[in-house]
Parts: sequence; structure tokens; C-alpha cells
Amino acid sequence: MRLVPTILCGGAGSRLWPVSRELHPKPFIRLADGQSLLQKAFLRGATLPGVKEVLTVTNRELFFKTEDEFREVNKAQLPTSFILEPFGRNTSAAIAAAALHVVKAHGEEAIMLVLAADHLIEHQESFANAVIDAAELAQQGKIVTFGIQPDVPETGYGYIESEGNKVLRFVEKPSLEKAQEYLESGRFLWNSGMFCFKAGTMLQAMEQHCPEILAATKACIEQSRRAEGKGFAELELDAASFAQVPDSSIDYSVMEQSSLIAVVPCNIGWSDIGSWSALGDLSAADDNGNRIDGSALLHDVSNCYIQSNKRVVGAVGIDNLIIVDTPDALLVADKSRAQDVKHLYAELKAQGHDAHKHHLTVHRPWGTYTVLEEDPGFKIKRIEVKPGASLSLQMHHHRSEHWIVVSGMARVVNGDNELFVRTNESTYIPAGHKHRLENPGMLNLVMIEVQSGEYLGEDDIVRFQDTYGRV
Repeated sequence: MRLVPTILCGGAGSRLWPVSRELHPKPFIRLADGQSLLQKAFLRGATLPGVKEVLTVTNRELFFKTEDEFREVNKAQLPTSFILEPFGRNTSAAIAAAALHVVKAHGEEAIMLVLAADHLIEHQESFANAVIDAAELAQQGKIVTFGIQPDVPETGYGYIESEGNKVLRFVEKPSLEKAQEYLESGRFLWNSGMFCFKAGTMLQAMEQHCPEILAATKACIEQSRRAEGKGFAELELDAASFAQVPDSSIDYSVMEQSSLIAVVPCNIGWSDIGSWSALGDLSAADDNGNRIDGSALLHDVSNCYIQSNKRVVGAVGIDNLIIVDTPDALLVADKSRAQDVKHLYAELKAQGHDAHKHHLTVHRPWGTYTVLEEDPGFKIKRIEVKPGASLSLQMHHHRSEHWIVVSGMARVVNGDNELFVRTNESTYIPAGHKHRLENPGMLNLVMIEVQSGEYLGEDDIVRFQDTYGRV
């Protein structure tokens, strides 16, 4: 069997704000064991038998961050491929592009296992057995979904009515009364959003049920840029033609239309971690039902979830609250209203507030920067550059920069000069000077950057050369 796990890494994770942001969405959230949901999804697929590569469909802004996540856990150096979307276009477009890639690379008979990047599955052995069952059905020409055995009347999931492997119908998220009825009937499963099929079977089904999506995706790929390196391949989808692909979910376009659908009922410890209540439930509770991630002092507190990785949180006389503290945003919510956190995210996005988009620490292909302080006329950053990495050769119109190296050594281009700046040394970059920062060493370079000027926005940058294709 040629198996290609295909990870869909998109969405905003708005219900997990303020930890989840547009440029740090839910798949990148780290759990108590230190692994992110995305890394767990990678390992879930990569450790199955017969895997030829792991394919990931994600936003191009998240490409280098995703690479870093995989590099930490891909000890077997399994080949990885990426399809990079300029913006989200729903699951039909993502799966169409992935199936076209797999057919070209491995043939129509290759089995695709579509996984969400932000789900949690606790029982890997049970999951692997479910994949074997699904792959057998897929080899018979079926498009298989995984149905989760429900244990509570959940209203936040779609349901599948089934008999054995036969799908009778898909049902949208029900009322509590209906969900209770579904649970008691024993005929309904939660719709997990995971699929298994032959690449050729999916393309044939899309040709029949949503030909306009398949045709537009093919046209987009023909206009898109490809790149290959040692152990990886990358397809960056063309923005103009990708915008012409209809926006539709694979459930609506294919799963609810096709006669080829089958389901594998399974009990694999599945959760889509759809709220802070669900994430909090992963932690052990104390005698008062409190779940704490970080540092907190409690007095007469019960049934609360508190997360704070930097500051100490003090709480007195509260019950049933969610408190999540990050360096630039604090969430306080009633547990019963956990789903409504998405409204805060939506409002921040509507206002254009940075707190919906990124944290104070921002990831870049070369490393990270953290805004330490900012006021009109100046900004102070902590910059960390990975070994061997370099920023683009660039220039700013409105600001000058003072760089102080606090750890490691920097190679600096400053106008017509090239120099090395060592620990406890500094250099000054006047506005209008071409400059570049590079880490030539084997350890991370850490420096403090002090910006001064009339305008300090991140868009005041002109790139002349860039390793990461951002010119």
C-alpha cells in the first residue's frame, strides 16, 4: 500500500484566542508534553506503515513555521511536501490540489489519509487499526470517513447516521434534544473530518459532483510555482487563479453527494479541541476541580482553568472561570460561554488590532522577534536568528536602527561596509542604508534592536535580496 498522510493546516482557531492567532493558529499550540497539535498530527500519519511522504496543505505565511515544527519530530527524515495557499479556500480546493499532487507523484492508486492539523487522538494503536480498515475500503473504490463513537450529546459536531460501514445520511450540528436522541439510538457517529480514499477515486468523484472546483484548481496549479530540495517539495499556489476556485467544503461538494461514501466507526480518543474548556480538560484537576497550566495562587477557587506561562495569576473567590494570560492579551470568560470567545477574535480582526494576528513574539523564516517596548518615535525588539540564517538585504525609509549583540556573533552588511559584531558590541544603521543581518555561527544569535524614527511600521521595508523569496 502506498499511503500519503495529507495534513490540512488552516483555520484561525478563534475560540482559543488569545493563544491562537492568525499567524499562530490552533495547530501550533503546545500541549503539556511539549508537542504541538501539528506535530502530533505529523507523527500520527508518519508512523503508519507504507507511508511514502507526508503532504501538508497550509497558508504560505505558515510554511517556514510548519517546516520548523516538522523538523523537530521528523527523526526518520521522511520526505515532506507542501502545498501553499495564498489564502483559505475551504477543504474542497485543498483536497483537490492535494489529490492532483499525489496522482502526479505516486499514481491514482495511492491511498490518501486526510488529517486535520488541530485534532487530538489519544489512542494511536486504535487509530492505526481504523486506518487499516479504511484503506481496505478505499482500495475497493470507496471514499471513507471516520465516525467517532459518541459518549455525550455533543451539539458542536456534525453527525453521521450509519449501519456498519454504510452511510445513511450526514446531519448538521443538532440541538441538545436531537443530540440526546442520536446518542440513545446507537445509530449515529460524530463526523471527525478525517478521510481515506484513493487519489484517483477522489478526482473522479470531484469530476462528477463539483467539476468547476476541480477545473479551477487544475488551472491554478498550471500557473503556480514549484520548488524542490533534498527531502521536500513545495507548490506555491498562484493567488490570482486560486481566487477563482469556488469556496466549498468537501462535505458539501462530495461527501453528501457521492454514492461511494463509507464510514469506519472507531473509538480512538478523538477531540477537535474546540474551546478552552476542551483544552483545559486535558490537564489534571486538583481537589477543587481547578486545572492550572503555569503559575497561579488560589484562595477559595473552584472549577477554573488558568493558563499563564509568564506572570503569576492570583485568584480569590471565583468559580467556573477560564483565565488565559499572554504577554499582550488577557482572557477572562465563564466556562459555560467558552464557545463565545470567537466573538472577541472577530471584533479584534474587524478593528485591525494586532492581537488577532500575532503575538508580541513573531516568527519569521530566519528566527523570531519580540517587541519589548514601543512608544511614538521608538521601538525596542529582541531578535533571535537561527544558525546559518540571514535576514533580507533591505532598507528603511523612515527609521534608523541600533543593533546590540547580547549572545553569539553577527555578520552585518551596513551600506558599503561588511563587519562582524560580537557579544557586547553594537552597530548603527542609518535610515536609507542598505543592510543585512546574518548569523554565521553554530548557536542562536540574540540581539537587541532599538528603532528610532517618525514611522516604525513593519511595512517600511524595501527588500533587495532575500533567501526566502519575499523580494
